[in-house]
Amino acid sequence: MPRFTDRADAGRQLADILTDLRDRDDVVVAALPRGGVVVGAVLAAALGAPLGVVVVRKISVPRHPEVAMGALAVWGEHVEVVRNDDVLATVRIGEETFSASCRRELDEARRRIEEWRVHRVPVAGRQVVLVDDGAATGATVRAAVAAVRRGDPDRVVVALPVASANARIDLGSVADDVRCVLVPHRFGSVGAAYRDFAQVEDERVGRELAGARSR
Repeated sequence: MPRFTDRADAGRQLADILTDLRDRDDVVVAALPRGGVVVGAVLAAALGAPLGVVVVRKISVPRHPEVAMGALAVWGEHVEVVRNDDVLATVRIGEETFSASCRRELDEARRRIEEWRVHRVPVAGRQVVLVDDGAATGATVRAAVAAVRRGDPDRVVVALPVASANARIDLGSVADDVRCVLVPHRFGSVGAAYRDFAQVEDERVGRELAGARSR
């Protein structure tokens, strides 16, 4: 049975395992669009923390959009790229092709930053709670961790409603702490943990961010 009614419910359940970070002036919530922004908005409100956005993009293998050869993340002026070396070795993608794909995804990330009116939230010396609606491989979250660390935070805590066991282990190697509500013994997909996992549109992201700015 699904553990979460929807992403808002996932945010509330995440808040229940992050009570030690509630009402602290050194905590920032940073969410990954699109679904992570819905989760993050609820979590930020529950913790009494500001909400920022780490715009992430999957770097797909040409003609195979479902296969990720890497990911990039943008936080303020910082851009980080994470490579999936196993995939790159298998498909034999050249550096020129990889770089061209990176440039396309970076252009799209910057377009979304402008559309959503994303502003950088200062994180130096603070605790950053990095949120998504779940992680299957953790590649995009790893890129987000690397980008946020460029802002010199004191700690980075990855907070996820659901994650595969492998993603949970991998993220533990790059984050200071990883909090997950659910780590299924048999992981099928992130969406399987939700009763409602409808796609989040760009307009919804914009509304969530506008609401967070007005608090």
